[in-house]
Amino acid sequence: MSDALAFPWLRAAFFAVVVRPALLLGFGLGVRHRERLPQVGPAIVVANHNSHLDTLLLLSLFRFGTLRLVRPAAAADYFGQQPLVNWLTRHLIGALMIERRPKAGERADPLAGLSAALQRGEIILLFPEGTRGQPEVREALKSGLAHLARRHPGVPVIPVALRGLGRALPKGEWLPVPLNLYASIGEAVGADPSDKLAFTQAVEAELDRLDAELPAALWD
Repeated sequence: MSDALAFPWLRAAFFAVVVRPALLLGFGLGVRHRERLPQVGPAIVVANHNSHLDTLLLLSLFRFGTLRLVRPAAAADYFGQQPLVNWLTRHLIGALMIERRPKAGERADPLAGLSAALQRGEIILLFPEGTRGQPEVREALKSGLAHLARRHPGVPVIPVALRGLGRALPKGEWLPVPLNLYASIGEAVGADPSDKLAFTQAVEAELDRLDAELPAALWD
């Protein structure tokens, strides 16, 4: 199945008519350093992950002219099982499905789709923790980001710290709570991805530094 966007106009309309108004009307949104978001690809944008709202918020930060290039990663075993959810995830969210659990006997490359997208000049959204953790707690980053960055050493990796989304829509909940949401965009990480540990630690340190810049939330 092709990973190219089949209905880019539908995706743009969805974010213009549904997502952005919902975020503006339902939540207070504070953004620091929005100008650091990449406007052209290839690029890798990474963020902490607490909520299904994370992807929608990140996508809503990009200009409409850039949105067509931005492709979030999504777990095929979670979002690809039900036909309707699969279709919405691929075509409205624009996600690239990642096979985290290859079938028995297969040697699938889980990063192949992301690498192909970077080669097409797209911007990847990645949550290196791998899953949604406890509300407002960042878990250790998995090694997939370092492996992807090592394959594409000239591609910038830009961290984004998110706060509030794990309280507004935590894991296991489907009804969002109208709380203030925050995002802080960092500079591209300068560490060498060939040193997996040092690179991962540099990304984690930048995420923590960006998080410390954000205002205290209501529950702090």
